[in-house]
Amino acid sequence: MHHKKLNKTPRNKILRIFVLFYMKEMSRILNKVLLYIVFVILSTLPGFAESVKGKVTGAKEEPLTGVLIHWKNTSIAVSSDENGLFLIPVSTESKELQISYVGYTPQIILVNDTSEFLNIHMKENHTLEEIVVSERRMGTISSRQAVIQTQRLNSAEFIRAACCNLSESFETNPSVDVSYSDATTGAKQIKLLGLSGTYVQMLTENFPNFRGLASTYGLDYVPGPWMESIQISKGTSSVKNGYEAITGQINVEYKKPPTSDIASANVFFADNQRYEVNADGSYLINPNLSTGLLVHYSNEEKEFDMNHDGFIDTPLKHQFNIMNRWHYQNNKMISQSGIKFLTEGRRGGQTENTSTEPEASLYTTDMSSNRIELFSKNGFFLNPERNESAAFIVSGTYQDQKSSFGIRPYNGKETNLYANLMYETNLKTPMHRISTGLSVNYDYFNETYNLFYFNPNIVYSDFHYPANTTEKTKETTTGAYLEYTFNKDDKLIILAGLRADYSSMHDFFVTPRLHLKYNFTDWMHLRASAGKGYRTAHVLPENSFYLASSRIFKIEENLDQEEAWNYSLNLSFYIPIAGKELTINGEWYYTDFQKQVVIDVDSDPHAVSFYNLNGKSYSSNFQIEATYPFFRGFTLTAAYRAMDAQTTYQGVLKKRPLTGNYKGLITASYQTPLRKWQFDFTSQFNGGGRMPDPDKTNPLWNQTFGSYTILNAQISKFFKTWSVYIGAENILDYTQEHPIIAAEKPWGADFDATMIWGPLHGRKIYIGARWNLPRL
Repeated sequence: MHHKKLNKTPRNKILRIFVLFYMKEMSRILNKVLLYIVFVILSTLPGFAESVKGKVTGAKEEPLTGVLIHWKNTSIAVSSDENGLFLIPVSTESKELQISYVGYTPQIILVNDTSEFLNIHMKENHTLEEIVVSERRMGTISSRQAVIQTQRLNSAEFIRAACCNLSESFETNPSVDVSYSDATTGAKQIKLLGLSGTYVQMLTENFPNFRGLASTYGLDYVPGPWMESIQISKGTSSVKNGYEAITGQINVEYKKPPTSDIASANVFFADNQRYEVNADGSYLINPNLSTGLLVHYSNEEKEFDMNHDGFIDTPLKHQFNIMNRWHYQNNKMISQSGIKFLTEGRRGGQTENTSTEPEASLYTTDMSSNRIELFSKNGFFLNPERNESAAFIVSGTYQDQKSSFGIRPYNGKETNLYANLMYETNLKTPMHRISTGLSVNYDYFNETYNLFYFNPNIVYSDFHYPANTTEKTKETTTGAYLEYTFNKDDKLIILAGLRADYSSMHDFFVTPRLHLKYNFTDWMHLRASAGKGYRTAHVLPENSFYLASSRIFKIEENLDQEEAWNYSLNLSFYIPIAGKELTINGEWYYTDFQKQVVIDVDSDPHAVSFYNLNGKSYSSNFQIEATYPFFRGFTLTAAYRAMDAQTTYQGVLKKRPLTGNYKGLITASYQTPLRKWQFDFTSQFNGGGRMPDPDKTNPLWNQTFGSYTILNAQISKFFKTWSVYIGAENILDYTQEHPIIAAEKPWGADFDATMIWGPLHGRKIYIGARWNLPRL
């Protein structure tokens, strides 16, 4: 596995001038930020700025979410969270807090003691012939004002399913597909716009994460109860977070110490003897400083072989995950820092020797991973009148993974360092706004592997087993970006961005992106976008699951950096019907690759080849989605998505294998009055597709796979501070037949555990309980 070393002499003088200019400007801004850091240090001393905290409740003492709290005649404002809590920096210009919320009488509160906790009770605004009706909180929210079409999943959506980790949080979402990569390791991959998850930029707390080694198993690294929200945006995104978003961007926000519960816990148990425990707590040290601790443990150590092929249906796993984070805020800055540690082990393969080669040893896969993450995000309020701010984000990740697939080892160590310095301000008026910044990303891989495959029970004469290969790869990418936003009364919004980056492996490259939003009326909105994305393909870290087969690895030297354009059109309707609102969203996305590292399992059924694209490769996706609350407490969402993803394999344009042609989804949720009970039901209708081409002389699988349906349901009972739930996944007990090719001969030339297109486990029944101690 080799990478091309290109001429590092800049080929475009304009790009060099662009980078040098912004390095100079950002150096000036950094000096300004450092002055504010000094101020922040001083502000921790007695007598300096602090914050006011409080809670907003309604007439029945219920917490109110989204209440606007701001200092009178200033631009300092915040909104209350889902528990009604808020934290607002003290203003030197005003002592009067204005409180406003739709359907309630506005209030003005005089604050003389900033250390006092404010308990604010809002009174309903009863007007003649007017009734104020409170609706249940929506779990999935699409912003009407945002120029980029983004869905936000919050805790109300997560509790609709077991949601034990990030990979299981998309069961009720029509846009994101999650499937197994192979039948032995339990590796899961996201598919968005018909393409694999490596083309999705994964973020946590708005910095890149789960790259390289974690791109295969990282979906299991985020416990569901830890998450505050998930933001999903399809297509190209803002250039602020880099150049890697080709098909979309998914950002995970963890619980924040100032706004999370004092303590909460979640326990879960399934009939496959999988259990897990989650607990978290937060502590407000003083009005400015708070900390939180999150802990997770899960265990799934029971062997199940329901299809009697001699292999464990899902791997045996255990995981311990812990995170500590800190939050500091005053009227000049916000700082968030944290450290996260994970250790995990997983084992799959044969449970007993059922092969036709009785002398052969058991085929097993073993893996252990240790991972540590650190991050620090610091935002500085420079000039409130111009909404001027600066931010500095830095993160670091180290992962050590040891694995074996039969007798083929793959051990990898990955180090990633990332830093981003950002600056934003209005230009004279809020109608014009610019963002600019500098970033650097460093990746280092140290891999030891052996791709040779043979029967360990056969003595080969005059044969010497090849030694393990060790390879080290480094890439440093530095870049600068400029982004301009034009906003005309939220009716017309234009977002134009440009990045220029220099890679130590791939030289200079430019990332242009353009987003447009126009409101024809209050009930019809149009969005359109066009932009580029790039990524460096790390073949073995991202595709090690192919080692769970007897396929020969063929890796072309000097692989190009992947490059693609993405285009989109989106039309949203908000139609009032019978006093409620019907939301319809139609969208089309088209991804067109100029350069791509093709993963070819078609040309040779006994090999997997990685080579540069020579021809066309694209993905076209059309989706329509409708949501309507038929009556109080009940919401129904229906969606349909058609996909056409094709790639040129050895000169022949074919549909991408193991990718369905369509997906339909119907999900319904009903919550009884006073939130006593909740009932959730989801149906997924998955279309068939193409399998990789089988061996012509000895075909061991069909050329296509058929459609199938998955049904999930859950019932939840809520009490004052805790709840219990029971649910079932894959109610129809549908599983892929013969997911492992030649399971009876795991050391033979036909063995392959990577031909996965459907569920690997059947019906699963689970129960659980949640408890929380809210912050008063």
